[in-house]
Amino acid sequence: MNSPADTPKVQIPSLLSKLGKMTAIRDTSLLEQSLLKTLCPMLGVLDSSLYRIDELTQAIRVLHHHHSRVIESDGLARMVERNEEIYNSAKVPAEVSGLLENVRLLGKPCTRRKASGEGLLIAYPLFGGKEICGYFVFNRDREVTLTEDAIVKGVLEVFSNYFDLLDASQRDRLTGLLNRQALENSFDRIWTILSSADDPIEAPSGRRTDSNARAHWVAVIDIDRFKEVNDNFGHVVGDEVLLLVSRVMMSVLRSSDLLFRYGGEEFVALFPAKDSDDAHALLERVRATVEGHYFPQVGHVTISIGLSRASTNDLPQEVLSWADRALYHAKKTGRNRVCDYQALVQEGVIEQASYGASELF
Repeated sequence: MNSPADTPKVQIPSLLSKLGKMTAIRDTSLLEQSLLKTLCPMLGVLDSSLYRIDELTQAIRVLHHHHSRVIESDGLARMVERNEEIYNSAKVPAEVSGLLENVRLLGKPCTRRKASGEGLLIAYPLFGGKEICGYFVFNRDREVTLTEDAIVKGVLEVFSNYFDLLDASQRDRLTGLLNRQALENSFDRIWTILSSADDPIEAPSGRRTDSNARAHWVAVIDIDRFKEVNDNFGHVVGDEVLLLVSRVMMSVLRSSDLLFRYGGEEFVALFPAKDSDDAHALLERVRATVEGHYFPQVGHVTISIGLSRASTNDLPQEVLSWADRALYHAKKTGRNRVCDYQALVQEGVIEQASYGASELF
């Protein structure tokens, strides 16, 4: 085994290659996975985690990266990588939570001995601008060397700077919401999460994620009679309405929910919910809050929403088209309401449609 002094000589060429590959990625979620894949081998650890937090410093999403040894049928062993992404994450383990609080208060890496007494728990802050937006956490049997510490900080800085640039490219300039390209990327990620929903896996904390926690929903949202706003008050006021509606919706949606500006006055939301009742209730709160908000010059505006459950048995574009059909029904039957595609089909109000039967917007 190389000594700590020899390690950087071996790692630097490989590290530079991995950084090059990392900055060639064009998806923020894949970029996060690449960060963990880059740092795990360098630190000689099998497991690491990335905790993302909201403005209230609450963990909203956790990405776990695992390496495990698998014995093949021929008797040979190989290492297998596995990622686990958790939305609306349950309570962070107490020892991790306490460590992250220390990192937040000090603004620098912290270490604490694990409660079991076996090894160390180490955490580094992840910055977005000047604010802490997450933490890189891993277990190890020894302290980080000065050289390793410098390399980890350097990699995290490169990651954060590139992540901010990539994130900005996936944002709508007017509202600051994620854009259509980001929606397509998110579909890929959400469907990957759903694909393992029937096979719960155990996180390092021992927590198992169940299929209900992983059920996701797609909602298509449209501002009612928005053309009249532009015609009567002008496009400057129309842009202000778009911005305010997006802010009002975000104030109701949870930090782990994703809201996109799909185009014009149309938005798409991706979010987890236990069942259709919970999904419908969340969107009803969104609808009612927008309806109750007073918009300068315009007064009150309303939104119509179409909802569909996401399933790996269906294409993402198909689910989106179903939510759009539910939106069309909401518009046709009076606007300012939430309609669930699966419920409409079950009630016989509309017929089950195959992909391609309806046009999106």
